[in-house]
Amino acid sequence: MVPEINYWAVLLATASSMLVGTIWYTPKVFGTRWSKLANVDMDRPGASAVGPIIVTVIVSFVTAWVLAGASTIAWHFYGGSYLMSALFTALILWAGFTAARFITHDAFEGRPSTLTIINIAHELVTVVVMAIIIGVWPPAGTV
Repeated sequence: MVPEINYWAVLLATASSMLVGTIWYTPKVFGTRWSKLANVDMDRPGASAVGPIIVTVIVSFVTAWVLAGASTIAWHFYGGSYLMSALFTALILWAGFTAARFITHDAFEGRPSTLTIINIAHELVTVVVMAIIIGVWPPAGTV
């Protein structure tokens, strides 16, 4: 059985991840610090962001789709508010998968802890915004 999913909410949540990333990694927010810590030269000639942006759209869609499905499953299991189910699901999935995996990989790769914090905080904000969109726009017939 496939859980009910509002694909319009998934598409909007996908777009929201692009907006969050654009703001988060702007030089006036965390972009300058992030690029130094990650050893990314933002001014290198010939650098194109097209490939990474395409990848980001695809994985953001997958993330939003999984979050929407998991939120519906959680809502059916626990009941109550669909928005709260989406937010709780996002936090649990972020902590158990995203944050935990970033911390593990960054520790083994010797990345600075500040870089890890910047990246996992970005992911937290991204999934919370996605959860809000998905939570306030549940699939038809569920709430």
